[in-house]
Amino acid sequence: MKILLAGGGTGGHINPAIAIANTVKANDPEAQIAFIGTKKGMENNLVGKAGYPLYHIEMRGLRRSLSLSNIKTAYYYFTAPIKAKKLLLDYQPDVVVGTGGYLSWPLIHAAAKLGIPTAIHESNAIPGKAVKMLEKEVDRIYINFPTTEEAFEAKEKVLCVGNPLITLPDTKAEAGLREKLGIPKNVKKILLSFGGSLGAERVNEEILALMRDEIAHRPDIFHIHATGRIEYEAAMAKAAEYGLTDKPNIRLLEYIYDMPLWEKVADLVICRAGAMTIAEMALLGKACILIPSPNVANNHQYENAKRLADAGAAVLHEEKNLTPGILAESVNKILNDEKARVALSHAIQAFAKPNAAVDIYEDLLLLSQKEV
Repeated sequence: MKILLAGGGTGGHINPAIAIANTVKANDPEAQIAFIGTKKGMENNLVGKAGYPLYHIEMRGLRRSLSLSNIKTAYYYFTAPIKAKKLLLDYQPDVVVGTGGYLSWPLIHAAAKLGIPTAIHESNAIPGKAVKMLEKEVDRIYINFPTTEEAFEAKEKVLCVGNPLITLPDTKAEAGLREKLGIPKNVKKILLSFGGSLGAERVNEEILALMRDEIAHRPDIFHIHATGRIEYEAAMAKAAEYGLTDKPNIRLLEYIYDMPLWEKVADLVICRAGAMTIAEMALLGKACILIPSPNVANNHQYENAKRLADAGAAVLHEEKNLTPGILAESVNKILNDEKARVALSHAIQAFAKPNAAVDIYEDLLLLSQKEV
């Protein structure tokens, strides 16, 4: 199979595309796989590290406010499909796949015009603009959340597969893991929290207040938190002010490099609501408190979290509603009530799709043979 993929702009678009590519290659070592991206996008780093060739087509998304950059965007909307068509004629793929983001549009639009089988994956609960624009042209629409199907008219094209991950989390029990991580023996529950690799100021503020008011007085709870690179110094200064730096049951780090291990032992996770994070938590069956980022397109993290909260699979707190004591109340309720924690764990597992990448690969085989 010869496949061309597009998924640029953010890791949430690029990594699922790489996961699909890796699965295709694992099942078909002779497969030819390439990506398209922009010259300055992070896909240049991520796709390069994954070992796949990357072709460049310049494209950008429209700004919501009046901006001169929208003039250049309009130019790209005319030129990008032309460049994509030339690339497609040269590369001759059997199937073309997009994983969302503005970069998917010119490639799939051009491929559909040429009669090449096409598919697009939407990892968030609410489809992005590019996905909606392509609904009528694309042959297959893969979704992560079952309720996302409601957003499409062409429901016969929709297949709920989940979110493909480059590496599936290890769910096997590991003897002596608590000791390996340096967790005190008197600890009964472990709380893990993070707000992203760069950090989230508001999340850090709430976590530090939680540590000051609750965790510092609960030696039976161990709390590890990743502040993020940009927010680390400010967070550590506030931690010192609160008297938290010498607490044996509190650990503040810029970045948690052994995150998979902490995810395994955590009884409760406080985190954002990106599609990849939710997919990992679902596979691990972790009780979660989700604080969606308000700084994303279409407020999609809130919509992701809302789907879980409506199903009793997570607790949702928006940043704007985090009044003093709200987060502590939720943490105490979950950690002190075993039934509540187990209920959250079981409910979120209903969203787990461990075979997402394989299911997509098998469907792409049918698409490439024009059997869909």
